[in-house]
Amino acid sequence: MFVDYTKILVKSGDGGNGAISFRREKYVAAGGPDGGDGGKGGDVYFTVNPDANTLIDFRYNKKFKAESGKNGSGGHCYGKSGEDLYIKVPKGTIIKDASSGTIIADLSEDGQTELILPGGKGGKGNSHFATSTRQAPRFAQDGEKGIEKELILELKLIADVGLVGFPNVGKSTILSMVTAATPKIADYHFTTLEPNLGVVKTKHGSFVLADIPGIIEGASQGIGLGLQFLRHIERTRLLLHVIDISGSEGRNPINDFYQVNEELKQYSEKLAKRKQIIVANKADILQIETYYTEILKIAKKQNIEVFKISAATGQGIQDLMEHVAEILKTLPKEEIIPTDNRVIYELKEEEQFKVRKEKEGYIVEGVAIDRILGRVNMADNESLYYFQKCLREYGIETELRKQGIQPGDMVKFGNWEFEWYE
Repeated sequence: MFVDYTKILVKSGDGGNGAISFRREKYVAAGGPDGGDGGKGGDVYFTVNPDANTLIDFRYNKKFKAESGKNGSGGHCYGKSGEDLYIKVPKGTIIKDASSGTIIADLSEDGQTELILPGGKGGKGNSHFATSTRQAPRFAQDGEKGIEKELILELKLIADVGLVGFPNVGKSTILSMVTAATPKIADYHFTTLEPNLGVVKTKHGSFVLADIPGIIEGASQGIGLGLQFLRHIERTRLLLHVIDISGSEGRNPINDFYQVNEELKQYSEKLAKRKQIIVANKADILQIETYYTEILKIAKKQNIEVFKISAATGQGIQDLMEHVAEILKTLPKEEIIPTDNRVIYELKEEEQFKVRKEKEGYIVEGVAIDRILGRVNMADNESLYYFQKCLREYGIETELRKQGIQPGDMVKFGNWEFEWYE
């Protein structure tokens, strides 16, 4: 089954917690704190799998989590870092943030590997918090939580040339004549239900040719199968616009030409401007030259080349493929997403918090508070002093005063509630 779109939930590993420990040895009266740091959480990478050509592996497996770091221990022993997670995807996979649609990475090169979600940092052990006045800290730092994101995986086939046109105009027949691909061919619409790729070999080089299900009116709005697969010709450098020049199905090929180009424009302005060659197919059953003459006029006006062929008999196909191979030498390859425009998730270093006033008092919440509470032991006086110091350093006290806090007001931090005093 061909699967080219899916959503998955991915989480990097949490950092391990720092240890609260004191050196206890015979003949050592005051060994001091020796709590080790927690290990770093595992990162999440996406890497190109050269043997895959579909996202079928993600049809049922939709949750991925890197290993968390281990907690630190006494004797300055550091916790083990969590193993990184490598998620394999087919070449041509674009990774997007599901909530914003922002492109995070474009895996379009052989051997490409991208870091997507970094793991959480390990927490510091209590040995880091010892000072000349606080020689036996009974608190440590919790590890940072990993990042959890819902991601969209979207596969766009890597092809040099794309076959476009209405259903049943002969696109699959052309593909089968010039490549080793074996698409389903029959005399009815939407015989092709999924994209097909084939390699064309000519005297002037080889290239990859893609055949997608036929485009019909309204495809850019989701009618038919066109919209579902138009993404697979976005990377192509050249479009072969196949039309039924014989009008064998009672359709006007001139109208078909304009309609397909309008659907391409509605889907993507960039795709609509892609270089085209008009492939006037079914020349073997052409009864009158009217349609062909009209196409030549349109092509001349729009500076588009026309090739008259018959996919059924092979007439003109080899000349067309040789010409395509020559043109491709002059067309640049589609660039992947520039590195400068990529978004990489990061565990933000800056401390963030939010203060809001409620009837019962003030509530302080956010990343800053979560981190501070992860470091303190509320049952220990020294730890409480450290807690108050953090409130001052991060500007939380200043913000509370700005919002008009008065002595006796209650302030809630996570599950803890305190009475404010000056």
